[in-house]
Formats: sequence, structure tokens, C-alpha cells
Amino acid sequence: MTLDQIRYDCRYFRGDIPCKPNKQFNSTCPTCEQYQTASPKILLIKLGAIGDVIRTTPLIVRFKKEYPNCHITWVTLTPDVLPPSEIDQIYTLDFKSVFVLENSQFDIAINLDKEPEACLLLEKVSAPQKFGFGWNGKHIIAANSAAEHKLITGFFDSESQKNTKSYLEEIFEICGFTFQYEEYLLNVQPRLVDKWKTIRELANGKKIVGLNTGCGKRWITRMWDTENWIQLIQKLQENGYFPVVIGGPDEHELNEFYQKTTNVYYPGFFPRDEFIGLCSHLDSVVTAVSMMMHIATALKTPMILFNNIFNKNEFELYGRGEIVSPTTGCDCYYGVSCSRNIHCMKDISVEMVFEAIVRHTK
Repeated sequence: MTLDQIRYDCRYFRGDIPCKPNKQFNSTCPTCEQYQTASPKILLIKLGAIGDVIRTTPLIVRFKKEYPNCHITWVTLTPDVLPPSEIDQIYTLDFKSVFVLENSQFDIAINLDKEPEACLLLEKVSAPQKFGFGWNGKHIIAANSAAEHKLITGFFDSESQKNTKSYLEEIFEICGFTFQYEEYLLNVQPRLVDKWKTIRELANGKKIVGLNTGCGKRWITRMWDTENWIQLIQKLQENGYFPVVIGGPDEHELNEFYQKTTNVYYPGFFPRDEFIGLCSHLDSVVTAVSMMMHIATALKTPMILFNNIFNKNEFELYGRGEIVSPTTGCDCYYGVSCSRNIHCMKDISVEMVFEAIVRHTK
């Protein structure tokens, strides 16, 4: 074996360690039957938040359709939600990764984050085609003309409120595509799905309705009243459903209260990968705009989505579920506090939510 026999363009070539075919089959260049060229090389920068990372994954589906032999590198702050079987190289944003990326060559580079570090990284990497958001040394810029619309709607609430496109339509346009309802991708671990089969036994044949009772700490104006959650739980129980309250550490105390008050099932809170395994058994979900919304979309779980302060056109439910909003509208676009004496979320009645659950839980 000589160096000029090495197939450096192979998808599996690592350089620092033996490749996967060599480990599995003792294959070597140039006779390896697993050899695959990898072109074009695509870099996708999407750092966070977690939900935004998940809802950007349909681009992977499209790129693989357009370029079956493409090599995809993704840099993010939450690599655990990305399916490693679908992405060739996943980097966590740190000095080592940035150093490697800035000294690598790509055919296509995309940045869909507006944070300075993401925009700067797009400027630093070498790629003849760049899409999304870059940096001119002073401020964020559109790396290509199709990204201008997304920048403007981010600069001004008045422009954002006029927007009629979903997030997916926007990012597909930025990359030169038309969104064709490509589905989300998610790192779902079979062993954790199997672990939570017990929830089916507890439900005893009843439809399992996940109730994501929190909304995060940033926009608490999305919160539905505690009394409404209690009434919804009881109504579901009375009508033959198996409600489950879910959430993270921020919702733990509240969910324990619901459990004590209504005897609803509360499994506790878990690391993200196990939470995804649990949620894979839900027949429908009620949630505010949150990470749970994106997990449900990725799992193809019907969803009843609370929305008040955001532009509803932004959200793509793929025909699985519906958006429930206050009957009197909302005066606080992206607001962190409510300007009304009576919070608009009080306009969303228990009956409205229950009827939506019945429509979409089959």
C-alpha cells in the first residue's frame, strides 16, 4: 500500500483513525467495495436554540435528494438531537472545531443563525457558494439575495407581522429551493423507545395525550392558567383518555402539583434523548411554542399548539394538528409581559382545547 493509492475523496475517509469499512470489513483502498465519493461538500451552521436546530433538518432531506452523494457537515451547540446516520460530520461549536472548519474547503456553506459567531464563521470558511447570514466586519449581512427577506423580518416587528411564509419556506428559499414538505429528522434511540413501552401498559388501551405544561422562561406570556390545565386533565380522564404531564426541570414542581391534584401520570423529567424516547409513545400533544413542538413534529405526533405572541404563519404542522389562539387576538407581539388587564391566554378555553384533542387523537 502506498499513499497515492489512498482514496481521499471517499465518504468514509477519516485520516486520524481507520475508516468504518476498514474496522468492519478489513477493507482497504483501492479495492474497498464500500468506497463512495462524497460531493459536493456542504457545511450547515445552525447553532441553537434546540428547536431551531431540529426544524432546520428538512434541509438535509432536500440536499440529499438534490445531491445523492453529498457530504454534509453540521456545526451546532446541541449535536445530540441530530441523527448521526444522516449527517457525515457533526461538530460542537468550540475552538478546535472552528479552527478545523476555517481551514477546510466546502462547495456550499450555509449559516441560518444571526448570532455574530455564526455569521463570522460563514465569512471565514472557504466555499464558492454561501447562503444565509454573514458578517462585513461591522454587522450582520445577507450572504445571498434570498436571505434579505429573513433579515428584514428579523429587524422589524412590523415587517415580521406581515410575513406569510413558514420558517421552512424561508430557509428553503434562502438555499435556492422550494419547500416540498420534507420531514424533520431527529436522533431517536430505539433502546429508549423500548424503555418507555411501559407507558402503553399504564394507559391500558387508552389514547395517550401528552400535556407539555410549561413554555420556557423567556416568553412567559405564552403560559396557560394552572386551573385550565387541571380542568383539561380531569376532562380527559373522564372521557377515556390517558393524559400525561411532561416537561423539564423548570416544570417539575408544577407537574408534581398536577399529579397530586388530579392523580395524572407524571413520569418525571429526563435527559433530552430519554425524553424523546418517552414522547415517541404519545398519540397527541398539547404544547406552547417550544422544543416540544419540534420534537412532536419530528415524531409525526398530532399536535395542538398554543400560540398568541408569534406569527402563526411561521409554524408548519404538516397537516397533523392545529393552532389554538386567543379568540380576542394578542396585543403583545413577541412580548415578555402582557399589556392587558386580562391575559389573552385566558381566552383559550378548556373546551376549545379538548375539542381539538378529540379531532386529532385517533
